[in-house]
Amino acid sequence: MREMKDSGIEWIGEIPKEWEVVRVKQVFIRKNKKANQKNPVVLSLARSGIKVRDVSKNEGQIAESYENYNPVDIGDLLLNPMDLYSGANCSISNVSGVISPAYINLKSKNGYISRFYDYLFKVQYWMMVLFSYGKGVSFDNRWTLSVDTLMDLPIVSTNESEQHRIADYLDDKCGKIDRYIEQQKQVIEKLKAYKQSVITEAVTKGLDSTVPMKDSGFEWIGEIPEKYTNIKLKYIVSLIESGVSVNAGQNEARENELGVLKTSSVSDFIFNIHENKSVNKDEEYRVSCPVQSNTLIVSRMNTPELVGACGYVEKSYPNIFLPDRLWQVHFNCSVNVKYIWYYLRSKCVRFYISSLSTGTSSSMQNISQDQFNNIIIVLPTDEQQRRIVEFLDQKCFVIDSTIEKKQALIDKLTEYKKSLIYEVVTGKKEV
Repeated sequence: MREMKDSGIEWIGEIPKEWEVVRVKQVFIRKNKKANQKNPVVLSLARSGIKVRDVSKNEGQIAESYENYNPVDIGDLLLNPMDLYSGANCSISNVSGVISPAYINLKSKNGYISRFYDYLFKVQYWMMVLFSYGKGVSFDNRWTLSVDTLMDLPIVSTNESEQHRIADYLDDKCGKIDRYIEQQKQVIEKLKAYKQSVITEAVTKGLDSTVPMKDSGFEWIGEIPEKYTNIKLKYIVSLIESGVSVNAGQNEARENELGVLKTSSVSDFIFNIHENKSVNKDEEYRVSCPVQSNTLIVSRMNTPELVGACGYVEKSYPNIFLPDRLWQVHFNCSVNVKYIWYYLRSKCVRFYISSLSTGTSSSMQNISQDQFNNIIIVLPTDEQQRRIVEFLDQKCFVIDSTIEKKQALIDKLTEYKKSLIYEVVTGKKEV
């Protein structure tokens, strides 16, 4: 067991006796030159790492000129000082190019290994250490860590050989974990695709493959059972209502508080009541349209993939209200609302809704009430609707349960990786 000592840094705790506490400015030089390049390789930094932006396709925010961007060399450590809340936003660059001067670009001095400190900074993002040193007017996109503050922060250091050994160890271990996590994510995507195909087949073809079929008259639907009818959604809808935008906090509303739904409450095509935020007290008088049972919550404005996404509401929530971006759709008693929900989630309908959406931004699209009302619904008999819903409830439950187990494994491995990195880069685990 190696001998330990107190580092004097609260989030680090004890470190090996032979390790040192240094300042970032002792380890790194901040690179802040201007590239002065006419057609550079433009880089961006995200939690997934450094990527090359395709400026020819308007990928990301386009600048009038990149001559003032900072040059980036292979091996440089880049940090995002503007996003200290949502994750580990730092990475080693494996490509040369230029990046916005809004990012902090660090080059390690002799005797210091950038890969070791990349892991150390990742821990500081995860543990909100850097966030605690930030300043600004809000905690979202204007909470920033200054360069001077960063360069004066205390960090730990060990000899160059051990830095190499730790970085190599973590590259190997984390690489294996990441590859396994990616495999599980691919399985989840396949399960989601399979679920959507099951839903699509059930709501457009029925449960009996032997019944005679007929042309629906709509290319995006194809053939349907002979006894099914086509009807526009507006003939089974009794009311479409929406709320108003109000000022709200970031936390979910408690039982004694009023809340307003987030657009993300239906982003997985399942209504999630927990995706709400508490309404500011001085705005409570403005809320309208409480969440009611046996309705559909529909996103009228979202990304092209999610515009028109909807979720089925099982029970009423009198203290939770709709914003203006969501509709609450009520139906005539003659239809099974849950069947309509499954139908609107089907692959063919999702494709059709996306094709209808419009908007000035490629990342945010709209669908009008007229467009929504005129969607063609393939309608079986009441009994067939009930049987299809029962079938899909059971089938989707099994698929969703498998997905939850896969996601739980991913979450467990992610936390293990974070814990492993922390233990190793602070010397608590010797490698």
